Amino acid sequence: MNGRRPHVTSVTAWPGRGSEFGTMLTSHVAGFLRAALVWLVLGTSLGVAMAIHPVWAVYRTAHFHMLLLGFVTMFIAGVAYHVVPRFTMAALASTRLAMVHLVIANIGLALMVLGFCARVHGWVPASTALAVGGLLSALGAWAFAWNIWVTMGRTVVPPPRPAGARPLPQATR
Repeated sequence: MNGRRPHVTSVTAWPGRGSEFGTMLTSHVAGFLRAALVWLVLGTSLGVAMAIHPVWAVYRTAHFHMLLLGFVTMFIAGVAYHVVPRFTMAALASTRLAMVHLVIANIGLALMVLGFCARVHGWVPASTALAVGGLLSALGAWAFAWNIWVTMGRTVVPPPRPAGARPLPQATR
């Protein structure tokens, strides 16, 4: 290999089984899920630090953003990028835009967290970091919304069942 990460990672649903039982996890989906886990660890670590040192509660805005924009939103985006193309039976409108979303959303959130923490200490560029970070986060959200909206518009409608065809098997409980 040339040192680059593969675009698609095979994930099997059952250990010891072949990939025919698994699903494909694309690099942008894996990136969002990994980023979500990193933000979860960072956000909960800051929460524990605030509990140990109550004076650090001044960082609660950074803590909230780490968990809500970082963990929750990144995880939702990763899952949506994975399931929406499967539900619609159509390719994602733009995998490149999904990767751009991943990068700018994480850079934006990092700048916002830095800005929230720095503002407490009166650091003058904190407002700039917050503004740029907020703008990048918003651009990422808009890119996500557009990408999913267009993908949903490409829904493939299955052909009608021919007359006299046997009914599909029903799920049993």
